[in-house]
Amino acid sequence: MSWTLSAFADEAGQTADEQIAALRGASIPCVDLRAIDGFSCIDLPVDGAESIRKKLADAEIRVAMFGSPIGKIDIDDDFETDRNRLRHLASLKDVFECNAVRIFSYYNKAARHLDEWAQVSLSRLRELRNEAGELGLVLYHENEREIFGDRLPEVHRIAEELRDAETFRMIFDFDNFNQSGDDVWANWEALRDQTDAFHLKDSDAANQHVPVGLGTGQVRPILEDAVARGWSGPVSLEPHLAHSPAVLATGASGTANQALEDLDDAACFQLAAEAARKLLEQISAPVSFS
Repeated sequence: MSWTLSAFADEAGQTADEQIAALRGASIPCVDLRAIDGFSCIDLPVDGAESIRKKLADAEIRVAMFGSPIGKIDIDDDFETDRNRLRHLASLKDVFECNAVRIFSYYNKAARHLDEWAQVSLSRLRELRNEAGELGLVLYHENEREIFGDRLPEVHRIAEELRDAETFRMIFDFDNFNQSGDDVWANWEALRDQTDAFHLKDSDAANQHVPVGLGTGQVRPILEDAVARGWSGPVSLEPHLAHSPAVLATGASGTANQALEDLDDAACFQLAAEAARKLLEQISAPVSFS
């Protein structure tokens, strides 16, 4: 049983050097590569990726997952966009020695009937899963506000129809469920046997992001239950305490922490990392810090 600790370090800084400094300062050995040196991971040139890989390797940091925005387009948008994004990440797979890809499950801006939304979203996810298998990639679906896989019934349906042991897995994001108005603990009870990864993010009753474990997202009891059950998998810090350029680019829900507005992005990231470390140590989570 082991938990692989990672972080979206682009919340601390936009450059590779800033992200490496943040990860080392927080003793986090892995990064979820989302945006770096002016590029999203889905359009990072291979030659630029080589130089970033070397910097990360020199700092003894590895890429745990590509934090892609695949699936954050509308069901009426051209699906080929996401196919091309997936293929590009396959070209980076060997560079970073990483085959895990975070994905989403499509917006419905025209408010089409739920049955149509479900049909299109599930069909696209199934095609992505099939192509990922051919490309040697593993997809991780994240529950997210206002996409098909937002609240429990739809997330559970995705897991039931698509999750497998090889190419399609499920991320449990506490805060996204919390801000959608779901009972996060009830969601955990329904999904704990289908949860393959966690995103550490939390917010309070006013939807303001707070250090993980200090909000209303039921983070501590759920992680304690995961420890007790012998759960293992990736655990990624995605704090959103400051709405940095990287956070704003995601179309994030909730608000930045007003009490921390005088701190820069890097300082907010360190504060978030310290809270996460303290929580993981208190519950005896099987995480190795560098």
